[in-house]
Amino acid sequence: MAFAELLDRTGGVGLFQALQVFTLFLPSVLLPSHMLIENFSAAVPSHRCWVPLLDNSTAQAGVPGALGPEDLLTVSIPPGPNHEPHRCRRFRQPQWQLLDPNGTATNWSEAATEPCVDGWVYDRSTFTSTFVSEWDLVCDHKDLKPIGQSLYMTGLLIGSFSWGLLSNRFGRKWILNLCCLQVALANIGVIFVSHFFIYCGLRFLSAFAISGIIMTSGMLLVEWTTTRRRAITMTILGCFYSLGQMALGALAFTLRDWRTLQVAVSTPFFAIFLICWWLPESARWLIIMGKPEQGLQELHKVAKINGHKEATKSLTIEVLMSSMEEEMTSAKGHSSVLELFLVPTLRWRTCVMCLVCFSQVTSYYGLVLDLQNLGNDIFLLQVLFGAVDLLARSITAFLLSFLGRRTTLASFQAMAGLSILANKLVPQDWQTLRTVFAVLGKGCFGIIFSCISIYKPELYPTALRNCCSGEILQEPSARPGAALVTCPPSPHLLPTVPSLPQESPESPCNNPRAPRATDGKPVV
Repeated sequence: MAFAELLDRTGGVGLFQALQVFTLFLPSVLLPSHMLIENFSAAVPSHRCWVPLLDNSTAQAGVPGALGPEDLLTVSIPPGPNHEPHRCRRFRQPQWQLLDPNGTATNWSEAATEPCVDGWVYDRSTFTSTFVSEWDLVCDHKDLKPIGQSLYMTGLLIGSFSWGLLSNRFGRKWILNLCCLQVALANIGVIFVSHFFIYCGLRFLSAFAISGIIMTSGMLLVEWTTTRRRAITMTILGCFYSLGQMALGALAFTLRDWRTLQVAVSTPFFAIFLICWWLPESARWLIIMGKPEQGLQELHKVAKINGHKEATKSLTIEVLMSSMEEEMTSAKGHSSVLELFLVPTLRWRTCVMCLVCFSQVTSYYGLVLDLQNLGNDIFLLQVLFGAVDLLARSITAFLLSFLGRRTTLASFQAMAGLSILANKLVPQDWQTLRTVFAVLGKGCFGIIFSCISIYKPELYPTALRNCCSGEILQEPSARPGAALVTCPPSPHLLPTVPSLPQESPESPCNNPRAPRATDGKPVV
């Protein structure tokens, strides 16, 4: 609370805080694009085997003119499970008898078939290029596709540990700028790769840095915002993420080539790297790390921006040390993370919140990374997901004030689970109803994320709040679930609703992955 008093002397919430939020707007909007871009860059287009009668001009010259593409497709490609042309096999020789409606044509299953030894032909009506079509990650190689997303989630997990420690050692500002540069370089590098596993490695490096951006940007916002305005600030930050999801749908609709889309969401990070240099380092961190003079300079800088120039005279090193004495003593105590498990009440809260975080993130990514199986228009669905997420995050504060933390979290966890379950039980042909349930579930997750970000710190003593948030509690319990759900197979896992702990007295109140045709027609 001592540092909050120093912030009040610099103007509380003023022009500086507005500029800080505006500066972090661009990275916050772009982060969802990197997390969800594989909904579009890894989309699986409709495909069939390459066959001479359809794809070789020399072979086509010997075909009778009366035969059209549909007839040639019938004699070249056997029917698949859904009575559509098979995606992964072809006839060794044309089965002309299949064109005779009155003859005793040999059943296709008795004819000699073979895999797509000459490659595949892809439907490019929706996407001109995806890395699935570029590297032929279909049929026998389809299990390679989820590896990229799983490594991405692993990068987020490892990055949360690493950047959490590094930001406490070297500061928030330097880590933020370094991570922005790493994201820009790693994702620009993706554009030039020609091998899938190199792509996976660069995605891992990008995720590693993105976790640092998420963590340090949140820290800077929290540590430069007064306690009264902190919930509003974090809600605004969450709304930025929602806008980013909407922007990704619109951008992917405009840019149908996966490399072009990658450029569009990556190059702005070079500008972000330069823009973020003006941000001051966390004065609270500087003081606690034994650098009070530098901390005082940053406080003076903020006071001038907020128009409180008199604070530069009243805020002296003596006043600063006197105000922060208790907080510095508490910080030097180095509360151990083991206390989360040694104290019975804290152990119960920690175990329950780990389970909540795991179920939440596992179900969330099982939903948002499965757009192709939720509806035909994945661009519209992505925009709807972002819009309902924005609405949900906006009303979270009102729900918390009327229903309380525990009731809000438990009820919307249950509602999200029921929405996903209903989505899986609805027949595939009822696309509109399936979309409604998916969007409803996505809105519930928006409320859940916002609720946990506010509720979780209130369950722990001040000295242990840094331990339980982010790198110690949330990431180890949540990210493994995200990595798990992106591995083949990746079914929607329903969120569990355990008995949530009481609010602290400090509180103020089988996923089918087989590709489908995008236009409902066979690739001819």
